Amino acid sequence: MNFAVEAFLNEVWQEVTTIYAKESKRINELKNRSRLQAGINDYLRVAWRKGKFTWANGRIHIDVHEPFSWSDSSYEVEAGTYITELTNELLIEEFFPALCERVDRLFRSEELGASFFDYKFEVVFEFEWEQSKLSFNHQFINEPKLSQLKQILEQFVHTKVLSDPPVLPGEKEFFFFANHLVNPDLMKQEVKEVEPLIQRLSDKLKTNQERKNAWISQYTAAFKHWAQDYFLPRHFNQTGFYGNEWVLKEDAIHSSVDAGEMDFFLYTAVQIGFTEPNTRLKYLELAVQLGSKRAADYLKIGSGKFANTYRGERVEARNNDVLQMIDIRILSEEEAAYGEAIDYIIDLLRQGFPKGYNLKLKSSQKHVLPFKMLAKSKLHQFFANALNCRALFPKIAEYADTAMEEFAWYSDVEPGEKSVMPGTYAVLGLGLYSEDYFPLVCRYMDLVDTEHQMVQDGYAQAFIEAHGVKAEHMPVIVSILLAGNDEGRQVKNLTIDRPELAEALIETLKGKEIHELEMVLCRVFGSVKKLEGAARKAESPLKEGLEQLLALNGG
Repeated sequence: MNFAVEAFLNEVWQEVTTIYAKESKRINELKNRSRLQAGINDYLRVAWRKGKFTWANGRIHIDVHEPFSWSDSSYEVEAGTYITELTNELLIEEFFPALCERVDRLFRSEELGASFFDYKFEVVFEFEWEQSKLSFNHQFINEPKLSQLKQILEQFVHTKVLSDPPVLPGEKEFFFFANHLVNPDLMKQEVKEVEPLIQRLSDKLKTNQERKNAWISQYTAAFKHWAQDYFLPRHFNQTGFYGNEWVLKEDAIHSSVDAGEMDFFLYTAVQIGFTEPNTRLKYLELAVQLGSKRAADYLKIGSGKFANTYRGERVEARNNDVLQMIDIRILSEEEAAYGEAIDYIIDLLRQGFPKGYNLKLKSSQKHVLPFKMLAKSKLHQFFANALNCRALFPKIAEYADTAMEEFAWYSDVEPGEKSVMPGTYAVLGLGLYSEDYFPLVCRYMDLVDTEHQMVQDGYAQAFIEAHGVKAEHMPVIVSILLAGNDEGRQVKNLTIDRPELAEALIETLKGKEIHELEMVLCRVFGSVKKLEGAARKAESPLKEGLEQLLALNGG
């Protein structure tokens, strides 16, 4: 071996082994690793970065984890004068093969522990000259380790995913399982293979929304990685400051796109769209550039499961289930038009149209509900307009019963503090305008996700502004208070200043859990301590009522 090559290789390998020794100690101390993780390390990059003024005045850069495009966390090593003796021929014919040989030998051994290396490993070598750059990479596969991982994955699917509840995977396993679903070494990227597993695990997690959300987040991220790291780079060049733009390659040929891969890409686009509608739209538009007729249909008419257009006497409408969009045009601003539009939406929902849809509206009426915390969206406007027609209340309630779904969200706003459960605008409006729908309000409050929805926190104040504080309304008031999140504030216009109100509140709170009692009392009085102060100052018989409230809470 050439002396310069040997010096360079020894310099590099000494640094790599030093880094790996520290990394091995850390890995061997890890506890409760997922069985779905064959190993941790799968990448090594060795690079010579030229100097600012001359190529030979540079440094060796070593990365043991694949770096982000925007970061530079390389280990840097000074090189000796041997660097000037190196040539392309020496690097290609001697250095890179020798580096790969050492890596391969270490990779296939268990010298650093069984969990140190993943089943595959990539070596990247780059060398910058004054006016050019040399670049090579090589991938190794440990077939026995891959075979073992396939067996573990197959067992995991049968015992943790396809099995009957209550058996579930651990949350730490979601990441690895989601990424294995889009790993061609482990599973076919076919909808018929992946979709049943996604759906089965999602169904099993429906009683634990926190874990279901974690699962959705993991498989959505895995789908994005597959799209951006595997599918899109084969047909597009990545551009833009953050690399978030894709430009079709000049030599891209529509017929060269594998039909199966395109089907899976469209599937990933749709799945991602439930949480990232803008990404879904971008992916479908890119698929159209690759000649996908199905992507064009998705953008234009949806999946085809629903009649795309409707024209009635007073309403024109379109829908797209893939984009989760309903477009309503009111031709005549009258009660019957809104009734016709609501019937159209109810019919779609009963056929299985996504309840978390967004709505486009063309109407000359621009009403909003008297509740400031709601987003001023077209969906809100539509139901506020309809609620101006009292004769439509039963139909609006029918819509609400059809639309309400726990842990679902309208897509009329960006995910955030104004996101609301399907049916929200209809239910809250009916509750403000008519006592007949108080039972519907209570059902809504029992169903709403109090950990992730906020707008109902302010509804008690709007409700009291509309109806006042009456003893007969106490059950619905308490229901609204209990639907506030943990940070629910005191309702300023809710005052228990008459004996009959205290009695009604006591009766409503009987049988409630202690944390529910505390929440209601804090939202009514500000705190239990303030209730104590109010009881001391009150006169009989209100005083006795407030003292009974304290007794309910153990005070």
